Amino acid sequence: MIKDFGIEYNNENRCFTLQMEHSTYIMGIVGADITGQTGDPKDPAERKDYLGHIYYGKKLRSGAGRGLLREKDYSYMEGMPKDKCTFMDGFPFEYSFGGTGDFRPNSLEVRNADGFTGCELTYKTYRILSGKKKLEGLPATFGTEEDTATLEIDLEDRALGLVVTLSYSIFRGLDVVARSVRVENKGNAEVTLEKVLSACIELPWENREIVTLSGSWARERFIDRRPIGHGRIEVGSKRGISSHQEHPFMAVVTEDAGETRGEVLGLSFVYSGSFVAEVERTQHDALRVGMGISDYDFRWRLAPGEGFTAPEVVLCYSGEGFGGMTGTFHKLFREHLIRSPFLHKKRPVLINNWEATYFDFNKEKLLEIARVAKSAGIEMLVMDDGWFGHRSSDNSSLGDWVVNEEKLPGGMKALADAVNEIGLKLGVWFEPEMVCPDSDLYREHPDWAIAIPGRKNSECRSQFVLDLTRKEVRDYVVQAVAKVLHSANIEYVKWDMNRPLTDLGSAVTAGGEILHRYMLGVYELQERLLAEFPNLLLENCSSGGARFDPGMLYYSPQIWCSDDTDAIERLSIQEGTALIYPPSVIGAHVSICPNHLVGRTTAFSTRGVVALAGTFGYELDITRLSEEELRQVSEQVQLYHQVNDLVREGDFYRIKSVSALSKNKNDRPSYAWMSVARDKSEALLSYVQVRGGANERSEVLYLAGLDPEAVYTLPDGRVFGGDWLMQAGFVTDKIWGDGASSLYHFTRK
Repeated sequence: MIKDFGIEYNNENRCFTLQMEHSTYIMGIVGADITGQTGDPKDPAERKDYLGHIYYGKKLRSGAGRGLLREKDYSYMEGMPKDKCTFMDGFPFEYSFGGTGDFRPNSLEVRNADGFTGCELTYKTYRILSGKKKLEGLPATFGTEEDTATLEIDLEDRALGLVVTLSYSIFRGLDVVARSVRVENKGNAEVTLEKVLSACIELPWENREIVTLSGSWARERFIDRRPIGHGRIEVGSKRGISSHQEHPFMAVVTEDAGETRGEVLGLSFVYSGSFVAEVERTQHDALRVGMGISDYDFRWRLAPGEGFTAPEVVLCYSGEGFGGMTGTFHKLFREHLIRSPFLHKKRPVLINNWEATYFDFNKEKLLEIARVAKSAGIEMLVMDDGWFGHRSSDNSSLGDWVVNEEKLPGGMKALADAVNEIGLKLGVWFEPEMVCPDSDLYREHPDWAIAIPGRKNSECRSQFVLDLTRKEVRDYVVQAVAKVLHSANIEYVKWDMNRPLTDLGSAVTAGGEILHRYMLGVYELQERLLAEFPNLLLENCSSGGARFDPGMLYYSPQIWCSDDTDAIERLSIQEGTALIYPPSVIGAHVSICPNHLVGRTTAFSTRGVVALAGTFGYELDITRLSEEELRQVSEQVQLYHQVNDLVREGDFYRIKSVSALSKNKNDRPSYAWMSVARDKSEALLSYVQVRGGANERSEVLYLAGLDPEAVYTLPDGRVFGGDWLMQAGFVTDKIWGDGASSLYHFTRK
């Protein structure tokens, strides 16, 4: 009997089956008796078992079949070693390997002590476990023995002495497979890993398309959808960060995939450094999809007895279009990835002084902002860049985390005490991973910066990257930041990182290992900081959204989404972000107009509507607002407290896309989204008219997630059936102007 949830191994057909809520994942073992040195095909040393991928898709209840392995296509399976190359280049390997005949994208590439590349993984054994193990030093999903099951499969390369353990975890109530890989050298000689992906999967082509998230600084995570032709499509980052330009996500979708229909297979990488996501349509119209650490400048030496653990990739299947995938990722990240005590708490409404003052501020100016902010209901002041060393521009002092008392007389404690006396909490900006050439730290320890010995280092924003592969550097960073936090009542830290990694050299770390060891160092820093300050609200940031990824969510419950705070630009940025991530983690603020980046003027109310779809706060000089604008700030803060529980904890639905996600999207430039309470008792519909048009009628929106048998009301007394709102549609109120918006708060009668 097939389980509704769980993992089974069928000894008769040698198949593994992973059963989830609405999906099934199947692998099978195939064996080849190849007459070799002993001449005896029954000799275990002459038998090779390979692990093949059979199926991942809509739930199957009829059991696992082996037909998709096409064993009869390969005479090699029947004991004819002369046809091994045909087998290697066509078999749907569950985890692919290079150098022995498979010319498709490979997951594992290994060079032996003599410099020769070649690997061949055969099946060894398996284990089925309750719960899920941690990945040492890495962020990863977690679960209990009651709601999570794990399958571990050991593959081996007998010639190299390698054991490769594939790990698969599934979660009750979710259509998700979390995959990771560990490679151990049990041989007698050193080997070098040149590529170690975390997941590989084989799919039929069937006119499938891919969806990725692309962009640049200030326009992160724009949705890109395109067909898959023959050859390889690859996205990734070589920058040492998950990057503005591409995102560690890829979805392979059926041609008809829309918001509520079609099949979608999403892959998300729980990692914050360089990555690669690739798909190749092969000569036989199959797709090989892989994801993991980028093999750019990656060479990991494994001495005998050593091991390497690759980060985790999460695979999500939806038979109900993009909406199904989005809902699953949101639930997974909230329930099985984010650990922060703030996960289910309302975050304080903050005001950040960056766009208000940039570097030009002093204690009096900050307190002036704090007083006006308090009068409008704002709850926290965040002091951004410029408070330390002699920093009055981008050109100096990173690494010197000592308060500039010319700006802040009495130091951090005096500021915190004054801000607290006004009635606000205090937050502080750091960029702990960087050092400026003009700093005491660099003058004392120039070798602490990542650089190739003998080569002049490349500056970016007048800063270098600290070599976090070194323990003494990590210790310095933790101690310097902790000293500031211990000195005053600081309740929030914005952790920034503002440049890519270049000139990859180190005084202590081998070439090829720097990018990954650096990322392990960042994770260690944040883990140590949170262990020392468990009640700290940490927000990650990287030049805006350059490190907005699941790896960072393991440490911080929210991430700054983008340095572009323009409300209209944010529609596309936040839609792409919310494709995977729940609104509760998306850092979003109301800023001034004309917007500092794009020069656009948008209604203050619309800026509030867009920011309410995230963590919500302000990025402006509140002391310069008009009385009318201050009144609107107060109203927006009150509205935040009224609806944030719904936005933070509810289910998210895209009602009208502003991107090319859906092929049949209406050309009318507008965007709408909903947050629906899990018990369907209330819902918040947000609607933004990007551009007004002449002689246009009100728009009809088809709502989602409601109880079809319930009756819902709006504050103005209008009454609707849940089925009517979802099937017949809701007619928006007529609004006027570019960037106009409306909010509709439905409550169940």
